[in-house]
Amino acid sequence: QVQLVESGGGLVQAGGSLRLSCAASGRTFSNYAMGWFRQAPGKEREFVAAINWSGGSTYYADSVKGRFTISRDNAKNTVYLHMNSLKPEDTAVYYCAAEFGSYYYTSDHSYHYWGQGTQVTVSS
Repeated sequence: QVQLVESGGGLVQAGGSLRLSCAASGRTFSNYAMGWFRQAPGKEREFVAAINWSGGSTYYADSVKGRFTISRDNAKNTVYLHMNSLKPEDTAVYYCAAEFGSYYYTSDHSYHYWGQGTQVTVSS
C-alpha cells in the first residue's frame, strides 16, 4: 500500500503561483512513477503532469506546459507541482497518484494509488 497526502492548495489571484506537495508513505518511493491530475466541477479528471522514478523524465498536458513544473525529492518521499501564471481555468481539485514502475504514465487508469486531493481556486 502507498498512502499519498496532498497539501498546498488554496485561493490565489490569476497570474499568481502555488506549490502543491504530495507526501508518500508505505513503500519505497523511488520505485514509483508519480502523476498529478485535476478535476474541475462538472468535468472529468484530466492529466496534468507526470514524472518518472528518478525525476529525469517529465511530461505535461499542453494546457499547463511552460507554466507548471513537476519535480520529486526521493529523499523526502515527496512530489511537487510548481504552478505559475495561474489562470481561472486552472481551478480544480488536484490529485497526486502513484504507480509502481520506472517510467511515467499519463492515463489515470494506469495509477493504482491516489491522494485525497487539494483544492486550487484561481480568481480572476
